[in-house]
Amino acid sequence: MSAPAMAKLDKNDEAVSPVIATVLLLAITVMLSGMVFVLMQGALSTAEKAPPQMTVSVRSLDNGYHVVRITSLDQTLDPGRISFSLQEQGDSSNASFTGYVNDAEVYSVIGSNISFHDRDASYSISAGDYFVIHSEEIGSDEGVWTFVLLEESIQYVLVRVDLPPMSS
Repeated sequence: MSAPAMAKLDKNDEAVSPVIATVLLLAITVMLSGMVFVLMQGALSTAEKAPPQMTVSVRSLDNGYHVVRITSLDQTLDPGRISFSLQEQGDSSNASFTGYVNDAEVYSVIGSNISFHDRDASYSISAGDYFVIHSEEIGSDEGVWTFVLLEESIQYVLVRVDLPPMSS
């Protein structure tokens, strides 16, 4: 190539004008901020968790106890958030027993009037765990008694079950 042709090439060595570069940077910034917004929008919206679903079986034993076994539970629960109540049906002045599953006199205590036994020792409530109620001692062997488990943080009744009559 000749020298005058080389000189022409040297004069035109700018790749992109500063105006076009600014517009491109602005467009890239807007696209990136839009993508971040779309990604974060899904993360910021909190979907409500479905309440736990629990089923239980109840047996009366001929030694004066009732056993309430959790047969199915779709998620593990914190014992500190679950309360129980055992109340005789009828008059509101009738006897009742209430407490939390994690109470020191309830959680894994043998020989208490109402006790909870964590079968897998995971400090959580899951399927297979059970309550033992000393019905003969507290008087729930006579009359109609209802056992209720309540999830306190959302005020949701997990289970409400009547205790069957004691075996003779």
